[in-house]
Formats: sequence, C-alpha cells, structure tokens
Amino acid sequence: MSVFSDPQSRGFARVTGLFYLSVAFIGPFAILYVPAQIGVPGDAAATLNNLIAKRGLFMAGAGGEAAIMLIEVVLAALLYTMFRVVNPTLSAMAGLARFGEAAVMGAMLLFSAAALSVADPATAFGGIDEVQRAGLAATMVHAHDAGVWVWQLFFALHLAILGQLVARSGLYPRLIGHAMTLGSVGYVLDTMSAFAFPNSGALAMVTGVFLAIVTLAEVSFALWLIIRGPRRAAA
Repeated sequence: MSVFSDPQSRGFARVTGLFYLSVAFIGPFAILYVPAQIGVPGDAAATLNNLIAKRGLFMAGAGGEAAIMLIEVVLAALLYTMFRVVNPTLSAMAGLARFGEAAVMGAMLLFSAAALSVADPATAFGGIDEVQRAGLAATMVHAHDAGVWVWQLFFALHLAILGQLVARSGLYPRLIGHAMTLGSVGYVLDTMSAFAFPNSGALAMVTGVFLAIVTLAEVSFALWLIIRGPRRAAA
C-alpha cells in the first residue's frame, strides 16, 4: 500500500485517475442506459413488465451503481488527501460533498431492491391487485431515478470546489480546473430542469452545453492524473 503514502506522487495520482476514469465507463450504463430501459413514464404496467422481463439488466444496473457508490467514497478520500495542501477547508468541503453523493446513491439502491420485491410475484406483494402492484413498482422506480437529481446537487458542489482547488494548486492545468467549476452548473441546471422545468427546450440546450464542458474537463483531469501526474512530481 506504499502508493498511498505520498499524496503528491505520480503513483497516487495515477491510482486516483484510474478510479476517476472508471466512473466514466460504468456511469453511462448504470445511470443512463438501464433506467431508460426499465422506466416508462406514464405507464406503470409497462414499467412492471420491464422489471420482470429485464430483471437481469436491472440487477446489472444496480450492481454498477453499487460499484460507483464505493468508488465515490474512495475518491472522496483520495481527492481530499491530494488537495488539502492547497486549502484544507475547501478540500474537506469537496470531500464531504462527494461522500454525500455516494450516500444518496446508497439510498437509491434501497428503492431498487424494493422495486424488485414488488415486481416478484412470489413475494407478499404478489397477492395484491395487479394495477396496485404496477403502480407501486413504478413509484419505486421513479423514486430511484429521482435520486440522480438529488445527488447531482452534491456532485455540483464537489466539482465547483474541486475545480478551484485544481486551478489554484499549481500542480495541474488551470484551464481544466476552471472548466470543472464552470461545467458544474450543468448538474444544477439538469436537476432544475427535471424538477421545475421538464418541458423547457431552451434550458435543456443550455444544460447540455454545461454538461459537455464538465464531462470534457473531468475526463481530461482523469487522463492527466493517469498520464502526467502532478507537475511538482515531474520536476
């Protein structure tokens, strides 16, 4: 475990970058693809049928979310340790925000388990009316999906602070840090769009621009950690 002994070393940065990049690979499947294949807005019966027919896919998505949750806890600690030399207070804020994101993901998994239980006719819920069971299953799926809008607020706060830590550190490109801070607005706008303005095409377009910026910035940061590491270590 010597790689974790020096937070400013290339090895420490490389491990952090690999964890960071792994989220970019798992996330689109678990957070975007699977929910889109299961939940059918306005059609509880179809949602229930998808839970039954695509149980394996749903469980794979839940497994991916569980992996992301654990990775986020690890990243919260790694990033805090890396950037506490820049500003310990801001680094702690960023770490707690990322841990809060992971906590919400844990709560989402409870709704996933509840949805599967409702969908399984062998459970106690199998004895209730089919329409009621479908409505209950759809509610659980919606509650799970709504969790994304909640953890995005924690993640936006994390990225806004982390971006400034990156920019001020002198160890990594300032442009990447500022892009992370700027792009973090996209997660807040996405939550606002989902909760308050679901039919606003203009807001969706603006949100897409900010999310594209933050995605590019995060991937660039992860790759920089893996390939280059901190400038001080290379000196």
